[in-house]
Amino acid sequence: MQKLRGSFVDDTHNGRCSLEQILSMDTRIVARILAAVAISIMAVAAEPQPARFDVPVRDSAKAEELAKQLAALSPRVDRNEATLLADCAYATVARLRREYRMFGTPIFNNFLVFHRLRKRGYCYQWTEDLLVSLDALKLGTLELHWGEAYAGTYRENNCLVVTAKGQPFERGMILECWRHFGHLRWNLVPSDEDRYYENTKWAQFVRTQAASKASLTNRGVAFQTRVAPSSKTGD
Repeated sequence: MQKLRGSFVDDTHNGRCSLEQILSMDTRIVARILAAVAISIMAVAAEPQPARFDVPVRDSAKAEELAKQLAALSPRVDRNEATLLADCAYATVARLRREYRMFGTPIFNNFLVFHRLRKRGYCYQWTEDLLVSLDALKLGTLELHWGEAYAGTYRENNCLVVTAKGQPFERGMILECWRHFGHLRWNLVPSDEDRYYENTKWAQFVRTQAASKASLTNRGVAFQTRVAPSSKTGD
């Protein structure tokens, strides 16, 4: 009887130990699973999320069409980058319209800027601000160029030209805002009514100023009768 009781106690004790081992093992497995899930969540959170831009509803179809045309510049162009650039361009121009407080015609708005009734709004300022915004996208298959027509004259107009990486300036897409009073206009360089030329030095100047967070230099304007060689005119 004593022997049976001892055997029962031993078996019960052994059974309890086995159960504890099982529970302990299950706890370790659960802990590892939870740790793995937590690491996965942190890894996903750490990954850069695709940028989203607030494109005005009335411009959404235009942004989609611009993205298609940018993707068509070359088979090497990433379609996602083309969409990103188009959305950013339309969203940026909409924001600048509010910030610049455009009024009247483009020329009259220049008059307001010239007399310091508006802070910005010349064509080169539209181009500068748009360049800085699009540069921040860090695109890999598209490049941004500074374009200018009638440089150094009262008719000077500035724009951005988007090309596929390594593609000539002359085959790019013009992005211009000033002529349409703060609404984005785009077309291929060869099809424009004016002849645009690339100005790599001014593009680098704008990028350097933006990188140093310095105020962009206030250059010559359309109402000046003489323009210094180192400056650019407004329009």
